[in-house]
Amino acid sequence: MPVLIDIAPEARLIQHHRPWPRAVTGTTGWTAATESLADGRRTLLGLWGEASCVHMALLDEIDGTAGVVSLEGLQGRYPSVARHHLPALRLERALRDLTGLEPQGLLDTRPWLDHGRWNLRFPLGEKAAALPKAKTYEFLPAEGESLHRIPVGPVHAGIIEPGHFRFTANGETVVRLEERLGYVHKGIEGLMAGADPARAAELAGRTSGDSTVAYAYAFARAVEAALGLDIPPRAVWLRALMAELERLANHLGDIGAICNDAAFSLMLAHCGALRERVLRAADAAFGHRLMRDRIVPGGVAADLDEEGAAGLLTLLAEIRRRFPELVELYDNTASLQDRMVDTGILVPELARHYGAGGYVGRASGRAFDARQALPYPPYDALRFDVPVLNQGDVNARVWIRIREVEQSLSLIEQILGQLPPGPIRHNVAGDGEVREGMAVVEGFRGDILVWLRLAGNRVERCHLRDPSWFQWPLLEAAIEGNIVADFPLCNKSFNCSYSGHDL
Repeated sequence: MPVLIDIAPEARLIQHHRPWPRAVTGTTGWTAATESLADGRRTLLGLWGEASCVHMALLDEIDGTAGVVSLEGLQGRYPSVARHHLPALRLERALRDLTGLEPQGLLDTRPWLDHGRWNLRFPLGEKAAALPKAKTYEFLPAEGESLHRIPVGPVHAGIIEPGHFRFTANGETVVRLEERLGYVHKGIEGLMAGADPARAAELAGRTSGDSTVAYAYAFARAVEAALGLDIPPRAVWLRALMAELERLANHLGDIGAICNDAAFSLMLAHCGALRERVLRAADAAFGHRLMRDRIVPGGVAADLDEEGAAGLLTLLAEIRRRFPELVELYDNTASLQDRMVDTGILVPELARHYGAGGYVGRASGRAFDARQALPYPPYDALRFDVPVLNQGDVNARVWIRIREVEQSLSLIEQILGQLPPGPIRHNVAGDGEVREGMAVVEGFRGDILVWLRLAGNRVERCHLRDPSWFQWPLLEAAIEGNIVADFPLCNKSFNCSYSGHDL
């Protein structure tokens, strides 16, 4: 447990917490954990709370280990992490909205998920409070000559989830962007409390619809870790196959959509057609276009037959034939490159500081991919590269997606070639003990974390952390100094999840 040795050496370890340790510590250990984030020795994986305790998941990127530090028996407050490590700021604001626990020294005391329109306050806290009258949300001030503000959203022009963007601009140049999210808070974690693993898995898969496979994957692995359950080898490989199909479909869609925001709709049409081919092949193979509810605790709910496998091989051949022409079209269209290159730059230092995952982090020099950094089967038996660039602009985020499409094609082919026979699911049943599990799975946006506690055959508490928590704040930094008209381009190149973030 290297990630916890120098942080909380005298802490009490929770016995039934797998696969990484959880240490219950005092304020000294909690402060040491915070300091390890502030000086860059550790990366923040997650921060969440319960009625009288808070938990912080940490990653040691050098050792490839993770762990959880907890403060228990709280009397309504705890030492703020964000006071020393800003990437925790929105997590702490959300934690307070959900539990009522007050971070001491919090730099920004405005609510985050709670817009004052719920039927109660602190729904995950010890005592739910009556709802006060909603207050006007105060955006941060900006000072200077010739500045004006542009409000955008929360309702947008396209088929898109709600989120508010408040621009402060000098002419056409963006001086500051401030986001306000939380409009699609669904109470996923509250709904999971008391549910059996099968029902909770369905809820997990609806946290963010475009990542339904990745969320179900992470949830199932967390349940299996808690119970010490091994699943059938065939199910292990089928899960990875579904995950790569989901990644492939989303990256193809994103590449086309980013180009469309630069007024190059031809790429949207061609990439959209390829994405549709992936979704239809997934439907034929697993009975659902998005493969929703196909990954379950204990294995998978749908097998792959010979016809489905043949359809996937046909799909690979078609994408390999058509995709290189689209890449060449993208790279050799001067007007498109003029919009992409040097637009929306995210500097590597910020990407590392925030632990940005997925194409956002990898386009800015952070080479983290949970499939390699925290390896889980069958990826430890597969060959693939993690593409990394340092430019950090829209163009780099497109190229990371392009290279990941190529890697996913290779992975799907490898999986189909090595898919073992046998059963696809084991029964899942608790033994009456309280057990805890955690999993980190690589979704198409980046690493998804799921932590849970099982009491018998029920979920007592589950926390889900979308990669967008650490990407949304970086969009504010990336757009600064760009023109307002380039915001849709920058925003789509990040493609953060509203629903996954809002829970």
